[in-house]
Amino acid sequence: MVNFNDKINFIWKIAELLRGPYKPEKYGDVILPMSVLRRFDCLLADTKEAVLEMAANDVPPAILENISGHRFYNKSKFDFEKLLDDPDNIKANFESYILGFSSNIREIVENFEFINEIKKLDDNNLLFLVIKEFANIDLHPDLVSNQEMGYIFEELIRRFSENAEAGDHYTPREVIELMVELIFNGVGEELTIPGKIFTVGDFACGTGGMLSVATNYIKEFNPDAQVEVFGQEINNQSYAICKSDILIKGQDEKNIIFGDSFSNDGHKDLKVRFALMNPPFGVDWKKNKPFIDNEVSQLGFDGRFGAGLPRTSDGSLLFLQHMLSKRIEDENGSRMAIIFNGSPLFTGDAGSGESEIRRWIIENDFVEGIVALPNDLFYNTGIATYIWVLSNRKNEDILKGPIRKGKIQLVDASSFYKKMRKSLGSKRNELAKEHIKEISRIYGDFKEGEYCKIFDNKDFGYLKVTIERPLRLNFQISEERIENLYTESAFSRLYDEDKVQDLELEKEKKTIKKKDLTELEKMYKGKELQDSILTILRENIWDKVYKNREEFKGVLKELFKDIKLTNAQSKAILMGLSERDETADYCMKGKKKEADTSLRDTETIPLSIDVDGYSVDTDKHIKKEKENIIDYVNREVAPHVKEFWIDHSKTRIGYEIPFTRYFYKYEKLRPFKDIMAELAELEKEIQEEIEKIND
Repeated sequence: MVNFNDKINFIWKIAELLRGPYKPEKYGDVILPMSVLRRFDCLLADTKEAVLEMAANDVPPAILENISGHRFYNKSKFDFEKLLDDPDNIKANFESYILGFSSNIREIVENFEFINEIKKLDDNNLLFLVIKEFANIDLHPDLVSNQEMGYIFEELIRRFSENAEAGDHYTPREVIELMVELIFNGVGEELTIPGKIFTVGDFACGTGGMLSVATNYIKEFNPDAQVEVFGQEINNQSYAICKSDILIKGQDEKNIIFGDSFSNDGHKDLKVRFALMNPPFGVDWKKNKPFIDNEVSQLGFDGRFGAGLPRTSDGSLLFLQHMLSKRIEDENGSRMAIIFNGSPLFTGDAGSGESEIRRWIIENDFVEGIVALPNDLFYNTGIATYIWVLSNRKNEDILKGPIRKGKIQLVDASSFYKKMRKSLGSKRNELAKEHIKEISRIYGDFKEGEYCKIFDNKDFGYLKVTIERPLRLNFQISEERIENLYTESAFSRLYDEDKVQDLELEKEKKTIKKKDLTELEKMYKGKELQDSILTILRENIWDKVYKNREEFKGVLKELFKDIKLTNAQSKAILMGLSERDETADYCMKGKKKEADTSLRDTETIPLSIDVDGYSVDTDKHIKKEKENIIDYVNREVAPHVKEFWIDHSKTRIGYEIPFTRYFYKYEKLRPFKDIMAELAELEKEIQEEIEKIND
């Protein structure tokens, strides 16, 4: 086997041995931990005898680690080859072999939940066969580099998870390589400092692909650099693979934490120079809501989520805030990249949690750039995706490159891809090396062009202004308007005929509950009230139209003086008998004109125009300081509306990034006659096919 593709195919053939006792989507429960164990077995082979000899003297674990040359060891007499010498006791010997590993490896096996699979394999006479097949593949680093091993795990996981939900995707290596290129953009000098320590984090790290690629990138520039990686993962199988990879590379596996980043931040107080993340798209965080709400109320901006909370159906922007909480506040700051779908760009109106989060990151100048990726790049989803590049120290020194402070760069790389010869799940496209190089060049050049647009931060902000118009109604007691009462909920819900019939049926069967019996009695009383209201109104039908609400209220008060009505019921009668009328008197609330909610409208005003008349105080309420915004509203609204006013209490500041709008290319429509000619030709073909069927 000369390359890792051969090894993938070899391992996949082993997986096919499991057919029957295992469903294809469950192959990974066996193959992934066996691949990890075989990798460790190959790594420890050279020092196995020396470790066994020293282990017989009951020495501390640190000595065994020193002899093995790794941060782990195995003091069992067995290895994969020796296990084959005793087929009759394969299960007991294999379990003994696993127990011989150091505690960190045993924890990995536990997270794979592999012990249960050993029994299942043995019960189905598969355990010896699987171990025998794995003994035939050499996964020693001399033959399979760490990078190749990463590719093997990535492809095996993809095959085992093709039926996973769209959000549970794995990041292709070429996408990670692009992300790494982007976050290391402009830091070339720092990368070459001898002995430099770099900290890299991924707080939804999966199998650790991003940490691996970032480490390799740094080491290529600076072999003497020290790279410290930190990760957290909620999926125990992915966590086990990531921790295995870290151990094999000789890095500190204790920096990889198992658990939910939202409710149990495994790296509290950690700050990193670089970070990369690809959190699951559209992850529901409802189960974490009590914990997060408590953190926000207790800590506010001193915690992770002070900027705002998105809707519970999509926690993408929570991951963004979590990642930014790990930023370093020194002169270099931090550089970070995160993958999102399109939702975080624009979901949420002004004042919503999503908009407030965007506002916080943009007004704090954290967003450096956003790169649109091609569709169909990921294994389990084909939707549009974007890389957000973030920095809390944007360049403002012309000697160090383009001045990015106060700017956001948008790069449309959606057309930079090549078709794959064979699709892998939903992945039909891939980024070639030349695409990564070209996208990185466009991003680094920071010049506007066909694929690049540059904006000021405030270009993505807007004021949402509420335009109110006065409520003017006339009133009349007529048969037509009396029927309108049923459109008013406070009147119609007094009696629900369908519900009454259902309850009557339950009563007849003697299965009605006490609370439902009470509800039935309430409905009958409601019917009596409805009939009384309708009777009084029909006895007082006349042609007179009232154009003053207060005057008509007096009329109704006199008519219903002998009936006790709630405020909601009185309002329902009033509104049911009303009709909008621009010639009627204004409806007043105290000394102010009442707004007609059905005519309420909003005007979106870009912050890029002169809106200095508004600011935000510490309580996040809009304060109106000048009247200069009125000119804009008068220009845009007054020509179309006779009378209106701005309700300043409802004004909100919002932020959104309508990415596709900025790169939209108009395509001229085909001539109408060409379309009609094509339709006529299609109709002719259809008619000919129908005639063939009839014949």
